[in-house]
Amino acid sequence: MRKLKVAMIGGGGSGSFFGKVHLRAVSLDGTREVTAGVLRHDPKAALEAAEEWGIRGFPDIATMVKAWKAGDVELDYAVVTTPNFAHYAAAKSCLEAGLPVLCEKPMTLTVAEAESLAKLVKKTGLPFVLAHTYTGHPMMMFAKTLVADGAIGEVRKAESWYNQGWLATALEKTGQQQASWRTDPKRTGISNCGGDIGTHAFIAATWVTGLAVRKVSARLNIFVEGRKLDDDFNVIGELSNGGTALITATQIAIGYKNDNGFRIYGTKGSLEWHQERAETLLVRRGTADETYWIGAGGYPASVASYLRAPSGHHEDFFEALANLHTTMERLIRRRNGEEGIPEPFAHPGVEEGVAGMRFVKAAVESSKKKGAWTKV
Repeated sequence: MRKLKVAMIGGGGSGSFFGKVHLRAVSLDGTREVTAGVLRHDPKAALEAAEEWGIRGFPDIATMVKAWKAGDVELDYAVVTTPNFAHYAAAKSCLEAGLPVLCEKPMTLTVAEAESLAKLVKKTGLPFVLAHTYTGHPMMMFAKTLVADGAIGEVRKAESWYNQGWLATALEKTGQQQASWRTDPKRTGISNCGGDIGTHAFIAATWVTGLAVRKVSARLNIFVEGRKLDDDFNVIGELSNGGTALITATQIAIGYKNDNGFRIYGTKGSLEWHQERAETLLVRRGTADETYWIGAGGYPASVASYLRAPSGHHEDFFEALANLHTTMERLIRRRNGEEGIPEPFAHPGVEEGVAGMRFVKAAVESSKKKGAWTKV
């Protein structure tokens, strides 16, 4: 099987975190490899970073796309892992050239950009995957399957959360790169906490249940003095079936690292999952509780085909992100007419990206109106 050739956009430099995470996730299965990229915004720095990674570097996206169109470099898809403000232009350039995209979240800086990108994906028909890493956890995938199969009945309520403590102080004032761009409205958009990790909680409440959020009542807080964007994000939402969603996120919870998870309450049972204990999914039936473990069996093929290790061996963060790359790989190989390629799981795509941007915008507007109900 020919390895897919992947281009990385962003992710280079000493202060970057997620670029190297994607690099590992791409290569995890031995069927994909990062071979080219535009790793920094500055052309000179981009070429230097590419040399450090041992890949072919380009000074800008236009030059890379031109080389690909001319047959000078082989590429199958691009990964966009820049700060939020640069997602749209990078993804748009690739899609317009005919190159599939796996894009970090939040998808864009504004709703208008998200809607424009959705139109472009629909027009081109190209594969597009939104990198909500945790949706690649097999147990989160299994939870979505159970809900879709009616295992817990009709969803009445969804609680989802993401608690962190790393921005409990003014870390951005020290020059720390990750804190600096996330708290800057020009680079991150209208919401820091909501856009950064609130979108993870949102996708848990909506992607797992298959429901949309129709309207919200929100309160966003800025607890650290001098900060321009929220560091605490709290939303109550009405689901498309009339149920309730409680979606919260915070970055000022001292001692918390990546406490992301959800509880889904249905008419026949409930589901519970915690990202920091990602190996298990708890199903409550009322008379007895069931704990599912990765590798223990009993999963549908749509989930089982994404597992890599036997029961009792840990699969976690890098593997979850790799599963999103596996979905992208399957979409591309099936599109190319390759035989024997398993069905790709329905991981988040451009429509979920639009929904996330609309949700954050509605939450910001609601909070400004002291929690008034606001349509998404």
